[in-house]
Amino acid sequence: MPKNKGKGGKNRRRGKNENETEKRELVFKEDGQEYAQVIKMLGNGRLEALCFDGIKRLCHIRGKLRKKVWINQGDIILVGLRDYQDAKADVILKYNPDEARNLKSYGELPETAKINDTVTFGDEEEDEDIIEFGEVSDDEEINV
Repeated sequence: MPKNKGKGGKNRRRGKNENETEKRELVFKEDGQEYAQVIKMLGNGRLEALCFDGIKRLCHIRGKLRKKVWINQGDIILVGLRDYQDAKADVILKYNPDEARNLKSYGELPETAKINDTVTFGDEEEDEDIIEFGEVSDDEEINV
């Protein structure tokens, strides 16, 4: 049998995710940065986000966040704007729902921003085609 010469397997390389339990300081945007909400995940470390300045941008997830922080559709993120490309940006930070609610209460995010974990775009106002049926009383019953 071959001898094990390594320092461990796949789980050792993954490491422990200990930063989840501790609270981190709330990071506000600086100049050259903007808050955004993820519209669509494109794969290959890229996503489409609607920045709160009204522009839809193609964003690149930087290497530090790439396999450690999972970003989903509807998440609130902080992006760094590029000087030379206005339609592209880089994801700097992902806010968890608690932090996003705090940003909204501080007035950093607009009131129209939805902070639900399961936000789906394009399905708004789907209650238009609801049909309500009235109750049938005993004397109005239909004999079948």
